[in-house]
Amino acid sequence: MTDVLGIIKENASVLKAEAKPSDDLGKLTDATARVLKDSGVVRLYQPTEWSGFEAHPVEFMEAAMTVAAASPSAGWVTGVVGVHPWEIAMMDPRLQEEIWGEDPDTWTASPYAPFGRARRVDGGYLFTGEWPYSTGTDHSDWVILGGMVVGDDGQPTMPPDIRHFVIPRKDYEIVEDSWNVLGLKGTGSKDVRMTDVFVPEYRVVDAMRMSNGGYEDRQPGKTLYKLKFPVVFSAAINSGTLGIAQGALDTYRSYMERRVSADGRVAKNDPIQLNVYAEAAADVAASRVVLLNDMKELFDHVDNGGDVTWTQRLTIRRNGVRAVHRAVDAVDRLYKLSGAQGIHERHPNERYWRDMQSGLVHICNVSEAVSVEWATNDLGGEPSVPPVFA
Repeated sequence: MTDVLGIIKENASVLKAEAKPSDDLGKLTDATARVLKDSGVVRLYQPTEWSGFEAHPVEFMEAAMTVAAASPSAGWVTGVVGVHPWEIAMMDPRLQEEIWGEDPDTWTASPYAPFGRARRVDGGYLFTGEWPYSTGTDHSDWVILGGMVVGDDGQPTMPPDIRHFVIPRKDYEIVEDSWNVLGLKGTGSKDVRMTDVFVPEYRVVDAMRMSNGGYEDRQPGKTLYKLKFPVVFSAAINSGTLGIAQGALDTYRSYMERRVSADGRVAKNDPIQLNVYAEAAADVAASRVVLLNDMKELFDHVDNGGDVTWTQRLTIRRNGVRAVHRAVDAVDRLYKLSGAQGIHERHPNERYWRDMQSGLVHICNVSEAVSVEWATNDLGGEPSVPPVFA
């Protein structure tokens, strides 16, 4: 275990104080980013040879939840940006040197959606595209972008050849005023774009090979890097969202302590609100246990020599999505009892509610594809094309 979680807890008041300023700014404040960097949370999945911790996934998930409970946008950035070192650990050492050689606290943003088009040239690719949802991009010096390889006609090759391309900050543009959203405003998940940027071959990996563990031999004997990219990435998103639900629950508790309705009812003595609050607290706690226990069991299985099967991947994804929805739905029921005062911006209630709803739309929190795939697999049916994050 590291001291990361303790440092985050010690600085929770800073994260809380900077949450609204981050929203107003449309990106994390420098003070928030400094807390995250000083805590080492983004280095939890980083290899030890690059000043990382190679921490147990449960520690990373707990840290992401704790940050998100204090500052939803900061927790979201922690989950997304913090998972990238896990993938970079299995990329070319030359790239690792470029990213971490001078500063091991260097952040890398994403998105992975294959909106880019890459044309092969000598030594690499010419890469073009525009991508939304580059979380934490203002505080990042690199970005991982998804793209498809195209032929001379500019059309994607068949079958699609999807790859992850890693680009330094000097080679792409951050599109300002492209992050105007309902919630998670402070994540600064702006668009990025580029035209005909040369990306050398060593900064590119095959997306499907990465998803299926094809680069694990680059970190031999290390359980952490055998857990499969979709599992690790989705767990980070699930953890960040669940942390927001925990923060929403905590915020509502504080609101209940002082709330008196127009007809004189004291919220903390109201049996209806007390019952819903207790149920919400139980559901959030249960969801947390499911997320962390599933990852612990999977890690132990791999640590004892097992491989991650397709059934295990689908099951942990099914449980993760359901855990998030259970927690958010529970807190949502509580918020519906908040009364007219609860919608005012002077209370943090409405901000937490917006952030929860915004987190739910991420593909890793969308249940239908994973649920159908799990049920089909469980009943012996033929698998469809694997979901992107399963």
